[in-house]
Amino acid sequence: MNLKKRIFVIIFGSETRAGKTFDIILLWMIILSVTAVVLESVSTFRTSYHDVFVSTEWFFTILFTLEYLLRIYSSPRPLRYISSFYGIIDLLAILPTYLGLIFDQTTFLLTFRALRLLRMFRVFKLGRYIKEAATLIRALQQSIHKIIVFFGAVLTLVLILGSILYLVEGEENGFTSIPQSIYWAIVTITTVGYGDIAPVTVLGKILASVAMLTGYSIIAVPTGILTVEIGKAARSGPNTQQVTCSNCSHTPHDTDAHYCKMCGTRLGRTKNIGDPKVP
Repeated sequence: MNLKKRIFVIIFGSETRAGKTFDIILLWMIILSVTAVVLESVSTFRTSYHDVFVSTEWFFTILFTLEYLLRIYSSPRPLRYISSFYGIIDLLAILPTYLGLIFDQTTFLLTFRALRLLRMFRVFKLGRYIKEAATLIRALQQSIHKIIVFFGAVLTLVLILGSILYLVEGEENGFTSIPQSIYWAIVTITTVGYGDIAPVTVLGKILASVAMLTGYSIIAVPTGILTVEIGKAARSGPNTQQVTCSNCSHTPHDTDAHYCKMCGTRLGRTKNIGDPKVP
């Protein structure tokens, strides 16, 4: 095995002991580098340990740059790797540090390195979670139109409520414009209520109370929509078959099922007159 192929097996493969060890070390390096970037954003830490953070940042950047170049060198199709999802993420993991030599405050974009942790699904054989993620994606796709309609209804509600509060309260009570009043309506309906704007008149307080109570019911709507669609997506996933039981009419069933899980009738068998009927 030549050097290029050996590097490829270690960097891109996780089946060998060397490949898995490399991936685990890489994941820890990513976690440590992201942690350093997060801590650097704290002013007290940045002031006290500025040189340490700079040295740490360049250490990880040079390390990841070397890894990126080795991936390009050992890849059978370098251009395909560079333009792939992981290739772009690997580039974003090192680019902000070099851009920091020209622009300010770009180093905090190094938190994009956290996206490289997606490799743990391959390293630790977490493919079963990808199946669950696919179920969630299908549920979101099925419910997107309902959520858009719901979102439009909420926008209409806050527009009307903000306009009414602007007329009722007026500029003297902090509702200086309709956009400002819409902002108040949004934070009130979402039960955040910052308190920077509050109605003073009796009618305004009544409307605010209605908005607060409405907010609780509004939050439950998208949750219910998504829950129903997740249930449908789970029942109609890739591991199910659209077979209806001839006895109890239950559907769907698992792809490897030969009998109905509700009544025990053999799937695909025509029901005889003497067969027991499920109550």
